[in-house]
Amino acid sequence: MMNEDYMKKIYEEIDKVLSEKDSVREVAIKSSRAIGRLSARAIWKIHKGEDPLDELKEAKEEVWHLKSILKENYPDIYYAGYVLNALQEFCEAQIFYSIVRKGRIPSPSELSVHPEAYLLGLADVIGELRRTVVENLRAGNIEKAEEMFVIMESIYELIMQFSYPNAIVPIKNKQDAARNIIERTRADIMVIKSQENLRKELENISK
Repeated sequence: MMNEDYMKKIYEEIDKVLSEKDSVREVAIKSSRAIGRLSARAIWKIHKGEDPLDELKEAKEEVWHLKSILKENYPDIYYAGYVLNALQEFCEAQIFYSIVRKGRIPSPSELSVHPEAYLLGLADVIGELRRTVVENLRAGNIEKAEEMFVIMESIYELIMQFSYPNAIVPIKNKQDAARNIIERTRADIMVIKSQENLRKELENISK
């Protein structure tokens, strides 16, 4: 016969596990928000030509903290949407910084994140590079703009090789957006180069 004490023991056993998980979830939400905020701030600083290393370092520390409390014991939370979004933004900031300041793209293993977050973050970098291209075109630095565009195309070609359902990785919408960004950026460069060539021809004629 099951008595009241026995049922209470079952309740307490379950409640202890769920209470701990709920506490971890709250920490994960807070940490994810911090990662997103720091990553966005780092990207803003990169565009402004300021040093984003403090934000990148703090975001990396938050990612390590998040992994340490989730990956082994709470994998369901580690792969939850809000954590994925935070890691995606982290990857975007880290990759964008590496491209602009070092001229290279870090690998998923270098950033120590799961491939889904890396791929989605990499796709978003295309938008940040477009902004960099446009900024260089406005400054008259066509060569630098073309250099960034080549990297944009390389990233685009890489992400377009992946064809998985959204349940595996929600990349399709980002692929469609990237295609549009690439086409617009190519057109912008062609227009500016045509204008520059025309300007040079007119200068030669005037001479």
